[in-house]
Amino acid sequence: MTDITQCPHCGTHFNITLEQEKAHQGQVRCGQCETVFNAIEHLYTAPLQLDLPIPQEDIEDATSMFEAPSTQGAHINPVSISPEAAARQANDFSHIPDIYVTESDHPQSRQRTGIWIVGTVTVGLVFLIQSIYFFRVDIAARLPGVKPVMMQICAKLKCSMPLPQKIDQINIESSDLESDPKQPNIISLHAVFHNSASYPLAYPYVELTLTDLQDNALARRTFNPSQYLSSGEYEKQGIPASRESTINLHLNTTDLKPAGYRLFLFYP
Repeated sequence: MTDITQCPHCGTHFNITLEQEKAHQGQVRCGQCETVFNAIEHLYTAPLQLDLPIPQEDIEDATSMFEAPSTQGAHINPVSISPEAAARQANDFSHIPDIYVTESDHPQSRQRTGIWIVGTVTVGLVFLIQSIYFFRVDIAARLPGVKPVMMQICAKLKCSMPLPQKIDQINIESSDLESDPKQPNIISLHAVFHNSASYPLAYPYVELTLTDLQDNALARRTFNPSQYLSSGEYEKQGIPASRESTINLHLNTTDLKPAGYRLFLFYP
């Protein structure tokens, strides 16, 4: 099945099949002026041919106008055709070639698609690398197997790989403040920390506040891990996963004579 479409620019008519209408969303290029247009939107409907009586003299005039051409060297008698046949011949557009959007546009589209894919992959890789960098501490803590590799990469990139700091995962299981019977101004603080996480955590800072009988603060001091741990190696290893760690502090309170104390754990 074929339809007739009309170029909106130059008015040229040409045939178009149903398959050609479906291809390229109906986009075609005129064979005369090369204008690209939608063939479906510009379908041409031939005017109705009215079956009216024609006088004999008009038929004779029309017959003389549509004589078959003669070839050189041969004598051919004129052939008469009816006005209806002449009208159909005048509206026959099968000799006009159907020209559609050429395939030369597609390599350019594929090139743009390739550039878009490469750009998307590049952005995705950059985002992935940034995420690994910012969350490297948690990744190394939850995946111990990759920690050595990440430490090597960090050494080349001159970045650090500290232990995770999750203060909400550290609890004070018990604590006690004692005074030395021989030296009343010397006190000893004993505390037990528990790491409830499934991976080692960095030792926290400890803030000790000495109070009087009314729980008013007499003195306050903060201790970093190197001050309350007996070995620097413990600080590097951190509090083991799901384990406890004990600290001991000996302090000289001079003449403060504290009656109580408060402990607070935090990361700076």
